[in-house]
Amino acid sequence: MPTARGRRRPLSIIYTTYNERDIIARSLASVADWSDDLVVVDSFSTDGTAELLADTPGVTLLQRAYTGPSDQKNWAIARARHDYILLLDADEIVTPALRAEVDTLLAAPELLDAYWIGRDNHFMGRRIYHSGWAGDRVVRFFHRDRARYDSKQVHEEIELAGLRVGHLNGRLLHYTYKNLDHFLDKTRRYARWKAQDQAERTPRITAYHLLGKPVFRFVKHYLIQGGFRDGREGLLLSVIISYGVFLRYAYLLADRRKVASLHD
Repeated sequence: MPTARGRRRPLSIIYTTYNERDIIARSLASVADWSDDLVVVDSFSTDGTAELLADTPGVTLLQRAYTGPSDQKNWAIARARHDYILLLDADEIVTPALRAEVDTLLAAPELLDAYWIGRDNHFMGRRIYHSGWAGDRVVRFFHRDRARYDSKQVHEEIELAGLRVGHLNGRLLHYTYKNLDHFLDKTRRYARWKAQDQAERTPRITAYHLLGKPVFRFVKHYLIQGGFRDGREGLLLSVIISYGVFLRYAYLLADRRKVASLHD
């Protein structure tokens, strides 16, 4: 291990990717010459992502067919060489403060099982301070053998029951949507997956689901959580997020109608 890092535990950094060529290079640059094991699991990208990764020094490229976000991440976690892992998405940037804090923890006598990391979210070239994104945080630094993701298709999370969990002060910069089209495409995709997640918990689709819940979601993000303070970007976010709620139940209703018609 390079002496510049001091005497600390080794660190594995892992990514899961699909068609991220246009953004992953910036994320990789933020962790360059830092980890002792950098693994990227690619779901057979078609945009040149795999070729870019294969040419990036220090990257171990693995490819695996995609079955879901949790399954893909758990498969990647199992292939990390070292006990402590920093898991990143291609649209996240590690700040210098976060790097320094992680290094300090890796040199400490004892670590917790997992750590929350706050994210500064950006949309259409602007940082979003409100709109429900202000308190965004994710568990991304954790012990390989103690943390696994749940089975959700959308907003999958590390299962924390029984774990000792801390909070880091260093933050990630998050550029979750490349542009408006990407936001809309991702909203539709997530709505479809969320419909699968909630199918068993929603026995009947009513006007409350198709109208009431989307309206409440808009009010929540735009008024209660201060989306109006983020200007036009906050309005766009609130409208599209509420549209995603509507789509979730519309997809679920359409799927059930399709199944019913097959049995008529």
